[in-house]
Amino acid sequence: MSGGLWIAVNGVQPGHRVASGQGGDPCYPDGTLRLQFPKFAALGPDLTGVPAATLNVSIQPRRWIMHAPRFVFRTVSWTTHHLPEDFSFSRCEVVFEEHRSSGWIYYPRPETRKDHFQDASMIEVLAPRIPNIAYGAEVQL
Repeated sequence: MSGGLWIAVNGVQPGHRVASGQGGDPCYPDGTLRLQFPKFAALGPDLTGVPAATLNVSIQPRRWIMHAPRFVFRTVSWTTHHLPEDFSFSRCEVVFEEHRSSGWIYYPRPETRKDHFQDASMIEVLAPRIPNIAYGAEVQL
């Protein structure tokens, strides 16, 4: 990808771990993404090779807003635990050390799920595994 604004942040942070199923949520023992990926595959983004987990990148003290997403999916019914949700996706690249990976910014729309809180300075990325990345790592988006 080219032509976008690149920012370097010391921002790889742990998330809620619900997306991956590592957070201990009894409603989603295998994670939310394992339930959502088949729905998304039928609608648009190619998530082949992407693990069912998010890379959480903090841009604190900044906040972000998604403008002109590549995909917007309305009223996706992926669970019986709550009402359908809206999701937006935008292409991105993650650069860590010498590794460059194309991925997607994944944005469950908060206006359609009031009990899901994600800080406005946290960007959730779906991308192939990045070797040696760890919490606190500096990445470019």
